[in-house]
Amino acid sequence: MRASVIQMNPGHDKAKNIAAAERLAEAAIAADRPDFIALPEMWTCLGGDAAAKRAAAERLPGTGGSNEPGPAYAFLRDLAVRHRIVVHGGSMAEDAGEKLYNTTVVFGPDGAELARYRKIHLFDIVAPDGTGYRESATFGRGEEVVTYRANGSTVGCTICYDVRFPELYLKLRRKGATVIVVPAAFTLQTGKDHWETLLRARAIETQCWILAAATWGRHEEKGQPRFTYGHSLVIDPWGHVVAKVSDGEGFATARIDHALTERVRRDMPVLDHRVLA
Repeated sequence: MRASVIQMNPGHDKAKNIAAAERLAEAAIAADRPDFIALPEMWTCLGGDAAAKRAAAERLPGTGGSNEPGPAYAFLRDLAVRHRIVVHGGSMAEDAGEKLYNTTVVFGPDGAELARYRKIHLFDIVAPDGTGYRESATFGRGEEVVTYRANGSTVGCTICYDVRFPELYLKLRRKGATVIVVPAAFTLQTGKDHWETLLRARAIETQCWILAAATWGRHEEKGQPRFTYGHSLVIDPWGHVVAKVSDGEGFATARIDHALTERVRRDMPVLDHRVLA
């Protein structure tokens, strides 16, 4: 499997963000011919106020076929069908009525929805510069640990702040994951110190490939400038960074080598050796 991570600089104009995602995805497909593409967290609307987030949110089609797909959902599905690839749709705001959720939707090459995941760990912190973030003021918390099958791999779903909670990643490994996707909008303050370290640790602990697609650059949050770190990565099960996006918009692609995964797990069977968890 060849996998590409897409790095974006989204704002709160949803139509512009969808156009940017299409431009970058098409560029990655033309250059690297991936079988699998991952977008960042909240690529449809990053920043703005609660009203902007609510306006950008989409009611996702129900399992019984209810609800017409919104423009972001339709774009992801159509991209998967047009290029016969798997599209891991980063995350978007899901309108679930009274609550919004930070939700991943994944599509297969035939346009079928492969997975939905609602972010479990919400970002309620104070950054080193004193800037406060309270994701729970806008979004509800998910509860389900989600995996899906794609191109011979079991893929685990996480979003951004989830990366600080290794117990989630251990659960994904126990559910059979060989690849874990981490769409993110990591802050510049935390990202410069923790982003790569955390991702490499999760790869080493789980012996999984990590696909981390991130947002980068400046956006406005309630009229105040905020910055996200970018540096989208692909990391192998030994913890090596095998592909990376520099500053700015862009993409990076790597080949997911299942033989490497099997060799790492055979030679160091850490899951069999676990005692306390």
